[in-house]
Amino acid sequence: MSLPDQKDEHVIEAMGRCRIVIRNGRVVDVGESQISGCPLAKRFAYPVPEIEKEVVKANIEHRIKTFGMCTPDRQVLNNREFVGFGASELLSFGLSTGTIDAAVLACDGAGTVIVTKPEMAQGVGGRMSGLLRTTPYQSVMDRIEQGGGIVLDRSRARIDQAGGVALAKQSGYNDIAVTIATPGDAEIIRGTYPDAMIFAVHVTGLSPKEADRLTNSADLITGCASKHIREIAGSRALLQAGITVPVFAITQRGKEIILEKIRNTNEQVLIKPTKLPSLGAEQPHPLD
Repeated sequence: MSLPDQKDEHVIEAMGRCRIVIRNGRVVDVGESQISGCPLAKRFAYPVPEIEKEVVKANIEHRIKTFGMCTPDRQVLNNREFVGFGASELLSFGLSTGTIDAAVLACDGAGTVIVTKPEMAQGVGGRMSGLLRTTPYQSVMDRIEQGGGIVLDRSRARIDQAGGVALAKQSGYNDIAVTIATPGDAEIIRGTYPDAMIFAVHVTGLSPKEADRLTNSADLITGCASKHIREIAGSRALLQAGITVPVFAITQRGKEIILEKIRNTNEQVLIKPTKLPSLGAEQPHPLD
């Protein structure tokens, strides 16, 4: 159950920064998306062939039904990879190999959390979209803590990624990775905790200036449906993983975690020196 005196409401962004409001386990509002289609969304467990309000609503309802997203029944453990080089997949891999010892993520029902187990990094982040605001659920936070995680703010489920990194440091972790969605968060964390591995996510709609600021601070950036991230981060990246919704490694540290994941996979991989970004024919459309 949610804590007393808390309004049961969650606000997320998904599929082209489409703003979605969930109350009491029901989707009550779906905003306009900035894009009309995404190749990755077509491969979701509940596919979204075209980004239309009713289809987006059905996709979110499927997430609520299957793993309890934005409800007290929210599952927080999972071992299934959804995309090869997604944020949760890379951070889960980093935890499994000791490349990092803690990951700071945002979780519906809990806010900013620190996770140290691969299955929790994947369970929390693998099916989560951009979380803007959430309601604290006692049961979800208990599940996270029973699994070895740490909740930053049990009373309000506050989303504060810089605060999460600070708490991880205070808790004795040294090799910390953190997901962020704004240049401001990236700059604060880089300035205060220069050794943190910063993974920028949910970057659709950034301006050229914002994309430049983010590229100056992050280690890894997912391309989402951002034209400017493809142009700016792509041109400066040391490595690119994927060609449809690419992930750009901006720093040597970011490059190394992707290469290490490749080294540990049995899948076939093409490695080729080339000018970046290198993009496939299929991209989210229109790029924003």
